[in-house]
Amino acid sequence: MEDDARPAARLVVLSGPSGVGKDSVIELIRARSPWVWLSVSVTTRPKRDYEVDGVHYTFVSRPEFERMVASGQLLEWAEFAGNLYGTPRAPVEARLAAGIPVLLKIDLQGARQVRQAMPDALLVFLAPPSPEELKRRLIGRGTEDEETVRRRLEHADEELAAEPEFDVTVVNDYVERAADELVGLLGSPLLTPAHHRRN
Repeated sequence: MEDDARPAARLVVLSGPSGVGKDSVIELIRARSPWVWLSVSVTTRPKRDYEVDGVHYTFVSRPEFERMVASGQLLEWAEFAGNLYGTPRAPVEARLAAGIPVLLKIDLQGARQVRQAMPDALLVFLAPPSPEELKRRLIGRGTEDEETVRRRLEHADEELAAEPEFDVTVVNDYVERAADELVGLLGSPLLTPAHHRRN
């Protein structure tokens, strides 16, 4: 009887503007809640030295990727800087069928595609504490020229404006709190291991 009361595992799509800290939240969930399955994207871009095929991305050729698109094997896909990126459908569906919560980190365009492909998915917008704080983070990276920063800031405004399209907003004021809130949305019967909080 108890099992019936447990929420079903669900697909949670995490999106939000560049610089909001999606990777930091994901890494904390990966470390503290290993029962959450993080979907691995497929890409045609070259593998970087530190990356592991099948962990960071699944690396494929462009013809192979195009075959996956044509045969409906991807939940969503997009092209950035001449490289293709997408989310394989079968592994996501298999985990959900087995009762394993799935977390998918993608951009706004991909989130819209997933909403069409899997209407039951929960779309979560990771928001900065304020637009000003996001802009400070983007400017503070210090590794890009002024034109790149300007484009990033314009893109961030567009991404922030899309927040009403999402089901839930999680504010990334403290990465630990944001990660806990996200894990709570995944609908798993398991709990994140206890950890000490600062008072």
